[in-house]
Amino acid sequence: MTVSLFDQFMSPIYLGIPLLALALTLPWILFPSPSSRWLNNRLLTLQNWFINRFTQQILLPLSLGGHKWALILTSLMIFLITLNILGLLPYTFTPTTQLSLNLALAFPLWLATVLIGMRNQPTVALGHLLPEGTPTLLIPVLVIIETISLLIRPLALGVRLTANLTAGHLLMQLTSTAAFVLLSMMPAVAILTTILLFMLTLLEVAVAMIQAYVFVLLLSLYLQENV
Repeated sequence: MTVSLFDQFMSPIYLGIPLLALALTLPWILFPSPSSRWLNNRLLTLQNWFINRFTQQILLPLSLGGHKWALILTSLMIFLITLNILGLLPYTFTPTTQLSLNLALAFPLWLATVLIGMRNQPTVALGHLLPEGTPTLLIPVLVIIETISLLIRPLALGVRLTANLTAGHLLMQLTSTAAFVLLSMMPAVAILTTILLFMLTLLEVAVAMIQAYVFVLLLSLYLQENV
C-alpha cells in the first residue's frame, strides 16, 4: 500500500525514455500567443491583466536594478502555476513533486542573486552575515549561523514546494480511495467523503497557485537584499 501511494510521484518512463522533459515542454503549448490586434479575446485579456498585476506586485519592493528580473520571475510564476494545476488532472504527472527539479530551479536563481550582491555591493552583502550591534563574543557564532541560513535557502525553496504538493496529492488519493471503498458499505459516509474530496480539490488548486507565488516571492525577496 505504501509503495502504491508513492508510485504517482515516480518520473514516467516509456520504452526506457524518461518523459519528464516532455512533461515540462508540453504546458508551453497551452499558453495563448499574443496577437497584433488592438482588441484581444477574453482569454488573452485575462492573461495580460494577470501578468501585469503580478509583475507590479513582485517588482514593487525592488529597486530599478531588480526590474531586469521581471521577465524571468513572471515566466517562472506562470510556468509553475501551469505545472501545478495540470498535475491535479487525472492520469497526469506533476514534475514539481520532484525535489531534483525544484532544486534545479531554486539553486541557480538563488546563486545568481548572491553573485549579483557580491559584485554590486560586496560590503552590504557580507554585512547581512553579521547584524549590527552584535557582542564581540557572539560574532563567530552568528557568522556561522547566518552563513548556514544563507546556504540553506535554495534547499528550503525546493523542499517547501515539493512537500506541499506531495502532501496534497497524497491526501487527495487517500480521500478518493476511502470514498470508493465506503461506497458499497456505507453510502452516506461515501457521499460525505466525496464532498470532502471536492472541497480538498478546490483547496489544492489554491495551494498550487499559492506555492508558485511563494516560490517566486521568496526569490524576489532574496534579490531585494542584493540589488
